[in-house]
Amino acid sequence: MTKITLASCQYKIDLIETWEDYVLHLTHLVRAAVDSGAKLLLLPEYSGLVLAGQLDPQTRSHLHGSIAGIQPMIPDWLELCEKLARTHGIVLQPGSAPVRDPDGEYRNRAWLFGPDGLIGHQDKIIMTRFEREQWGIAAGEEGLRSFETPLGTLGILICYDNEFPMLGRKLADMGVELVLSPSCTDTLAGAYRVRIGAQARALENQIAVLVSPTAGNAPWSPALDENRGRAALYVPPDYGMPPSGVFAESESDDVNESRWLIAEIDLAEVLRLRTEGQVATRRDWPEQFAV
Repeated sequence: MTKITLASCQYKIDLIETWEDYVLHLTHLVRAAVDSGAKLLLLPEYSGLVLAGQLDPQTRSHLHGSIAGIQPMIPDWLELCEKLARTHGIVLQPGSAPVRDPDGEYRNRAWLFGPDGLIGHQDKIIMTRFEREQWGIAAGEEGLRSFETPLGTLGILICYDNEFPMLGRKLADMGVELVLSPSCTDTLAGAYRVRIGAQARALENQIAVLVSPTAGNAPWSPALDENRGRAALYVPPDYGMPPSGVFAESESDDVNESRWLIAEIDLAEVLRLRTEGQVATRRDWPEQFAV
């Protein structure tokens, strides 16, 4: 299968105070994308922190308290995500969450589910300043992974990881056909950094990159209080593709409610550019190191 319908969520960080309401929230959100024909759904980086809304006001308003407080909820969250993927026969990347590992370190982890359940997970490789200096999030130690799914070979670059060309190149060398990029940025500058990085990775590796951002304001959360960004699908600017490389993109960088960006794309047409495109950036990549 090469022609698929993708759904990327421009995700509003709502205050959801009970587990029952959260289950309804995520169930309805996923169903809306599935009803639009989507076979692959992407949510943003740190979407799991919405679980902190179920904590008491004092705990959820404390950065480190909210991160620690959601840890007992994560297994149930993952079980719900797996159930939704199985029920609808979809590939679901439900964003990421800070997870406390057995070594005591927190890592920013994104899971991938398919029609048959959990496929695997990807940790963020390179931490931003706020993650290193304020949040206490450690870098992933397991490296980059590729994931075989019914829709093709996928890879995940979490937010800041999109800004480093060798990470994208590593995924390309692993045979990835589509990069999923869950992101969380609190300023337009941050959103544009992710966009520029994602478009550069699409250009360099002649690959498609799907981005899902957090959006809107959430004054109840010290971690996700301000959010800006557009859901988007980026491709190489070449034959048969938009000249801008922007295959699809949200209309605004801010929202009052979560919205899906739905896009149908033939990944075979993207891969064809590697041999039939105007340029051969993927093939010619090694030549820059001979200068």
